[in-house]
Amino acid sequence: MRLVIDHGLSDLLQSSEAKREVTGFQFTEGPIWIPEHECLLFSDIPANTIYRWSPGGEAQVYRRPSGHSNGLTLDGSGNLIACEHTGRRVSIAAWEAEPEPLAETYEGKRFNSPNDVVVASTGAVYFTDPDYGLLNQGEGDAGRELDVMATYRIATNGAVQLVAQDAEKPNGLTFTPVESQMYIADSAARLIRRYTVFADGALSSQGEIFCDMRDDPRRGAPDGMKVDVDGRLWTTGPGGIWVLASDGELVGQIELDEQPANLAWGGPDFSTLYVTAVTSLYSIETSVRGVAPGS
Repeated sequence: MRLVIDHGLSDLLQSSEAKREVTGFQFTEGPIWIPEHECLLFSDIPANTIYRWSPGGEAQVYRRPSGHSNGLTLDGSGNLIACEHTGRRVSIAAWEAEPEPLAETYEGKRFNSPNDVVVASTGAVYFTDPDYGLLNQGEGDAGRELDVMATYRIATNGAVQLVAQDAEKPNGLTFTPVESQMYIADSAARLIRRYTVFADGALSSQGEIFCDMRDDPRRGAPDGMKVDVDGRLWTTGPGGIWVLASDGELVGQIELDEQPANLAWGGPDFSTLYVTAVTSLYSIETSVRGVAPGS
């Protein structure tokens, strides 16, 4: 682990090392900590598998096939919500139960390939729907039924609402701690936009540019992201992990041995940052506390 930019980031870390916990996967994504079982779940998309890992142990198969799942999260009842590429749906399941569809279509048309997902304190589910899964499965534009790559909201009654469509390819997303705003990564444009969240759950029609990564020559783009309780955004980006204050100022950047795709807070007090990076799962001990999903 290398702090390539440090504008106070070192003060937020307990260690200067990132620990490689497990490795040997094809492409890891979608980490989510399960407090009740003190373990982490994460996706290996090409392997069509969700793995379960507990600190100090080896990764075990949790679900296979997984619908080539990508992003994972929990709702307020502890159910696992998954974005499935080949299923082209968002699914929901109790612990170790078979998944059931939560949303499969918008206005009668199948989604492209749901990518990442968050749950509001109201119980509404927000997810992004680019075409990466279709491309990876060789379907491309021929398999698309929707004209847009958008962000959607699933209301508690199951109704699906399109809430943002100004991103070229929306990817990772997360709320600010009080859920008054939402960040959405546009991986194709290498931008992170910030949206106002209204009382009815809708988003502002146009997101303001919060972070512009277009001029960074390094490999990578904004993808998975989470916030800490103080409102800082921890996001993957060119070169590794970027940490941004709530006003957009860069706190620092971390480079790992592999390019990260997503991250999640976990551990007993949600101060451990777990990072999925190509073939491996890493952990970074911090001195901050992350916002727990479903809280």
